[in-house]
Amino acid sequence: MTPALEVSLRIESLVATMLLFGVGIAAANPRFRVARDIGRLAPMRIQLDVVDRDGDHFVDVLTPAIVGRGADADVVVDDPDVSRHHARFEAENGVVYLSDLESTNGTFLNGRRLRQAIEVRPGDRIDVGTARLVVKDIAQWT
Repeated sequence: MTPALEVSLRIESLVATMLLFGVGIAAANPRFRVARDIGRLAPMRIQLDVVDRDGDHFVDVLTPAIVGRGADADVVVDDPDVSRHHARFEAENGVVYLSDLESTNGTFLNGRRLRQAIEVRPGDRIDVGTARLVVKDIAQWT
């Protein structure tokens, strides 16, 4: 085998390994979507159990919905560690996604900090500041 052919085979093997690695990462994180790829928004109804400084209360919202401490937020959270516009729920094709709106203290889904939009499912725990939102139900808006 010539040295040039040997180098070519090694490069092709490396490329194939990198592609398989990328597929493995995508398969391990199927809930992640880049925000710009979410596409057309479709309204969905989300029921949340919100636990903040005001206590425990239920919130029923339609997407798109903003989570924050601002009075204009769809899900108002009483917590000084929460940004006025902290996170956003959006939906496409019956799937609800949560994204952080560049908040100061971050948004966490099931203990992991959001770096990009991610699918939200019933039972998921969302932490913003010291408050916790638990997704109780997601349904199509009728």
